[in-house]
Amino acid sequence: MTGVTVVPGPDGAPRCPWGLSTPDYLPYHDEEWGRPVHGDDALFERLCLEAFQSGLSWITILRRRDGFRRAFADFRITAVAAFTEADRERLLADEGIIRNRAKVDAALANARVLAGWEPGELDRVIWSHAPDPATRPAPRTFADVPAITPESTALAKDLKRRGIRFVGPTTAYALMQACGLVDDHLAECVARTRLPAPAAEGPAAPLGGPAA
Repeated sequence: MTGVTVVPGPDGAPRCPWGLSTPDYLPYHDEEWGRPVHGDDALFERLCLEAFQSGLSWITILRRRDGFRRAFADFRITAVAAFTEADRERLLADEGIIRNRAKVDAALANARVLAGWEPGELDRVIWSHAPDPATRPAPRTFADVPAITPESTALAKDLKRRGIRFVGPTTAYALMQACGLVDDHLAECVARTRLPAPAAEGPAAPLGGPAA
């Protein structure tokens, strides 16, 4: 798919080809991916889900996001930080999520770290690594979309230094794409022309993103 440019959607409008690869992707591509996301709990959700996606396709996570939200108390940091060993065992037995021990443990550990941060600190840390849009020309094909960038490498290092686990440069860049720190919709994609609106914090806000 790296050399592919936009393709027409069911309404004839041009879109990134991944957004048409399954019906589940179309509304996600059009209304969620690349839109700015703010709020500590909302960004914690993205951190968790991008980590759970590691080694898997994003559609696997997207189709389970309601299950993840139920299992992780809508990703409220204070609630997840208070999870007990019984909660951990519940998560590892929950068929509605990805039952990966290392990823579950990382989500719980990260919540405990973040519970000690000041309100808004996670938002500030993540968004401090957003690149200047003027330095990023719109990609015309997926060959123009990187997997990692200096900014995603710096974000991953910053989060790791602060005690956050399971977020490498590739995961950090997927987070940046999904949360609107960068706009990697292709140049002629209809979603790129729509004005992004900041997402409210909470379970109804947009989620993660597919690897380019």
